[in-house]
Amino acid sequence: MNLCADYIEGKTAYTNYEELKKHFKIKLPSNFNFAYDIVDRYATETPEKRALVWCNDEGEEHIFTFKELSVLSQRTALFLQSKGVKKGDTIMLILRRRYEFWIFILALHRIGAIAVPATNQLLEGDLVYRNKAADIKMIVSFDDPDIQSEIEKSLRASTSVKHLVTVGKEREGWISFYKEFESFKGDFPRPTGADATTNDDTMLLYFTSGTSGYPKMVQHNFLYPLGHIVTAKYWQNVVDDGLHLTIAETGWAKAVWGKIYGQWIAGSAVFAYDMISFKPDLLLTKMAHYKVTTFCAPPTVYRYLIRQDLSKYDLTSLVHCATAGEALNAEVYNKFHAQTGIKMTEGYGQTESTVIVGNFPGMEPKPGSMGKPAPGYDVDIISEDGKKCASGETGEIVIHLDKGHPLGLFAGYYRDETRTEEIFANGLYHTKDTAYYDTDGYIWFVGRNDDIIKSSGYRISPFEVESVLQEHPSVLECAVTGIEDKHRGQLVKATIVLTSGHKPSVELEHELQEFVKEHTASYKCPRLIEFVEELPKTISGKIRRVTIREQDSTKVNSVEKAASYSERRYF
Repeated sequence: MNLCADYIEGKTAYTNYEELKKHFKIKLPSNFNFAYDIVDRYATETPEKRALVWCNDEGEEHIFTFKELSVLSQRTALFLQSKGVKKGDTIMLILRRRYEFWIFILALHRIGAIAVPATNQLLEGDLVYRNKAADIKMIVSFDDPDIQSEIEKSLRASTSVKHLVTVGKEREGWISFYKEFESFKGDFPRPTGADATTNDDTMLLYFTSGTSGYPKMVQHNFLYPLGHIVTAKYWQNVVDDGLHLTIAETGWAKAVWGKIYGQWIAGSAVFAYDMISFKPDLLLTKMAHYKVTTFCAPPTVYRYLIRQDLSKYDLTSLVHCATAGEALNAEVYNKFHAQTGIKMTEGYGQTESTVIVGNFPGMEPKPGSMGKPAPGYDVDIISEDGKKCASGETGEIVIHLDKGHPLGLFAGYYRDETRTEEIFANGLYHTKDTAYYDTDGYIWFVGRNDDIIKSSGYRISPFEVESVLQEHPSVLECAVTGIEDKHRGQLVKATIVLTSGHKPSVELEHELQEFVKEHTASYKCPRLIEFVEELPKTISGKIRRVTIREQDSTKVNSVEKAASYSERRYF
């Protein structure tokens, strides 16, 4: 059983992309609340239906039915209500991949409070900014002394925070969730009147992991889960009564892309592996043991997986794999396909949206292409003067809003009208990402607007150069950036993490440069190569090219102006 048919107008199964894009439409209920209308509906009609399969590295395992999650989240709502949590309050959840995340977020949906998921990698300054910006009333954290210590330090400058709740071991000064939870029994009826949620109320707040500036607060309303029907059913291709795994920690928006909303509406259970650190062999072992049917991860994860001998793991239950988060290298796609027979479906979206572009039913994936516009989104690629780009011409990805606000696209930046007006200027949503169409209408990612390298009159996509370099056996990860040059405007620079067994050398540098020249236009060849132990990344795992550019700018400014940067290999 799944509930897709209750929210999709007309048929739910499609084998042709054009038909899906033209005819797919969501029926919007007058007052939708995911906790009551999805979870409680399953709990009533199919109480034993599997919802969440959870395990960790310590051998613990919990399998929750929808009935169990319904009861647990109602009791948790009573607990939260007893602490003064009410509709509209902002509650931060720092729960990594612990199963309590699902219980708490459903409880907050019931109350109408705003869930603010956050990562356990935040430090005092990060927390102070978030607490103040979102007026956080309560922080719920698992019992990790490092993050809880940072939370405590942040309180000195976070006057809005009234309660700290610990999940797990007790901690002085914190409310122990499990110590009090047992006293809360009974139902939590759906609120009515002024306490009831409406479709336009804010349900979720996410702080973006931007490459520069302070994070923005992305607000999603109570209809947002319905937008993820497309994400789960037509891009990830989840299976009714199957088991879906998305590699994401719950502090990031990718978690609600793949760990709760669309998957449950489409009838699939969710697999949560609460790993402490990423180990490819352990991940594959868990996937085989629990018989994961659909899987979604960023290309970085697949790069590690294809270095394993996949034949050692029983992945026969796996029927579909998707990828997003960064552009997919064709070499990764081809090697994974060769080992599994599965054609990965790349997709594209943002914290501000559901899937915007993807490879959908009836489409033949092109390795490295994000696919075509998702149903519900009127996507275009435009030049700097606002004109539609011809095939092969790079421009900004935008979404037309003249026919209405797409379901799943965020409502705006919380408490920031100026940024909201800017991002929705001229009847468009500006993604600030660049791409181009090919002659078949497939969209190919180029980069962020500020990532484009302009050298000797050429516009160079970092991804194109990175894709070539990653085909070389010595390259584990790389980031390509532009660096100031008085002759060319910018030079192409590659910052590279080597695979084990390879060491930095001038000879390897020359080998990599020749390799790039053999596989793409010579003007894209990196004139500078730097070998590093690791790449700077956001706490969500995305490469911070802006950090590399800032570091290089400092180095360049320290070099005597008489020296030509183009003659230097290393700083």
